[in-house]
Amino acid sequence: MQEPLLGAEGPDYDTFPEKSSPSPGDRTRVRAPQNKRVFLATFAAVLGNFSFGYALVYTSPVIPALEHSLDPDLKLTKAQASWFGSVFTLGAAAGGLSAMVLNDLLGRKLSIMFSAVPSAAGYALMAGAHGFWMLLLGRTLTGFAGGLTAACIPVYVSEIALPGVRGALGATPQLMAVFGSLSLYALGLLLPWRWLAVAGEGPVLIMILLLSFMPNSPRFLLSRGRDTEALRALAWLRGADADIRWEFEQIQDNVRRQSTHMSWAEARNPHMYRPILIALVMRFLQQLMGITPILVYLQPIFESTAILLPPKDDAAIVGAVRLFSVLIAALTMDLAGRKVLLFVSATIMFAANLTVGLYVHFGPKPLTPNSTMGLESIPLGGTEQPLATPSSYLTLVPLVATMLFITGYAMGWGPITWLLMSEILPLQARGVASGLCVLVSWLTAFALTKSFLLVVNAFGLHVPFFFFAAICLASLVFTGCCVPETKGRSLEQIESFFRTGRRSFLH
Repeated sequence: MQEPLLGAEGPDYDTFPEKSSPSPGDRTRVRAPQNKRVFLATFAAVLGNFSFGYALVYTSPVIPALEHSLDPDLKLTKAQASWFGSVFTLGAAAGGLSAMVLNDLLGRKLSIMFSAVPSAAGYALMAGAHGFWMLLLGRTLTGFAGGLTAACIPVYVSEIALPGVRGALGATPQLMAVFGSLSLYALGLLLPWRWLAVAGEGPVLIMILLLSFMPNSPRFLLSRGRDTEALRALAWLRGADADIRWEFEQIQDNVRRQSTHMSWAEARNPHMYRPILIALVMRFLQQLMGITPILVYLQPIFESTAILLPPKDDAAIVGAVRLFSVLIAALTMDLAGRKVLLFVSATIMFAANLTVGLYVHFGPKPLTPNSTMGLESIPLGGTEQPLATPSSYLTLVPLVATMLFITGYAMGWGPITWLLMSEILPLQARGVASGLCVLVSWLTAFALTKSFLLVVNAFGLHVPFFFFAAICLASLVFTGCCVPETKGRSLEQIESFFRTGRRSFLH
């Protein structure tokens, strides 16, 4: 039996309300095989993340195609390519900002469904684009939808899942985003760029259809005084044979304690601002590790280095590795724990970024320097380097190192950052704070994505990778000092830890 979270009962949280009531861990083991409906509801929601992942890397095969376009209205310059790649993150920041209101106004489910409107409109604009402005607007709208779903879906999934499966289900948003990116890479080998946008409409329509039959979050319904509807939603999610009285009472008690929106005075309380700060810093560090510019410019990065395989194939291979790594994270998150995977993840990414930086600085350069994306058109690092031959296996280093980086990110800092955000944020501020986290995340991503090409042209491709490696080291320190372990704990127990500060929570 799982040890109790707190050693004694108190006014903040009653660990065992009745001696005859089984612990949350026991209840999880009893009900987990029977709550198949919660997996269906999760799948319906995370289709929004599939569309997000698909849209995020849309530029990877499209920018090279548009740079060689015969249509002068669509032919991209270096500056236009930079904006086309980075404006998605501005849209995502706006989506995160809107989520601060919509998450609590419409609820988690309806906010996710609302994201289908800008997503479908954005894909339609890009599919029928006749000028650069249509490409930018379409990219911005798909980014807005992605930012909105990035804030709403993790909260929805965490609020409907049981503690015993919340880690696995919490990894599904990242898993589906990765699967969406892989699908884009694979379709990019077969379809022209306009049809890639048309194909992006499919998951959006399926998401709307499935979510129409799914319940809203019981916690959100209770916060709106819709107790009967919340009870029905919880009963549907847990199954007809499940005893939901204990869980419903715990959620109800927690909601009653936080029935009002957070005030500025309450925001100064440590149990409020500590988890919000932890979530914000984690999202900030997650982006500073370089994941967004690497994914957005993945194919051009390979084209700018001496590489053995075609860049399109390299991008698809990396996408497949990313999907496999997130699957590993989903299966191990509730076994190994969040902090262990964060440590392993940051260590792997540090080694990978350092390897790419050293290779670019000291390794071989391409036989014909590539200027397609505005990446370096001079010898990398400013030093004379040996010319690479197409058969040199040394040129596999960027591919292998990038695969290693993606593996590290996808098994730790990718999915766990989203999961912890939805786990540790207090219910009273969860809607607003999750939107704030997404806003900070995507503003950081925009700054990195927009400046990436400028830094590469000015200082060399190795400089940003050395910077990313340094951030990975900083994330190791932050994880050890500030991030709590939430494996196997209910959302109410996690909130109680920040309220009481009991260190027994971590052991």
